[in-house]
Amino acid sequence: MAERMVGKQAPRFEMEAVLANKEFGKVSLEENMKNGKWTVLFFYPMDFTFVCPTEITALSDHYEEFEDLDAEVVGVSTDTIHTHLAWINTDRKDNGLGDLNYPLAADPTHAVARDYGVLIEEEGVALRGLFIINPEGELQYAVVNHNNIGRSVEETLRVLQALQTGGLCPANWKPGQKTL
Repeated sequence: MAERMVGKQAPRFEMEAVLANKEFGKVSLEENMKNGKWTVLFFYPMDFTFVCPTEITALSDHYEEFEDLDAEVVGVSTDTIHTHLAWINTDRKDNGLGDLNYPLAADPTHAVARDYGVLIEEEGVALRGLFIINPEGELQYAVVNHNNIGRSVEETLRVLQALQTGGLCPANWKPGQKTL
């Protein structure tokens, strides 16, 4: 049986990444926490696939909205930073990513995907897991789905805003509505 993660301290991570400026660097949960930022950590299976770029570019296109909510977005796959950079340097019309507004992190050892419970061990790739972590490092939201199904950026933003209210948000709550 899987262990519950929501409501507990999120597994800490530090990974090499391709930063938004296309340089190699590092991303870490500790750094986001130190800066008082929420973290939207999402895993995807592989670079140069078909569903993944639709999610990655949609998140990038909405990055300013995450930034306005004091959230850092970090994408992760088990590919290397070199593969990430090649994909970023490929134009969107050619199934590439083009410029991104947030880092893509590399988890070639599979340690972070394993820590977050999204690793498909026999394939060495991650499921589509999305985690929202508050500035204190507590995992507030987790969703994992089959790799054939892309996630909704609008729903991720809605959930982030709901968590930030600190209140009780009823079904179908939208930003600006009253909490319970």
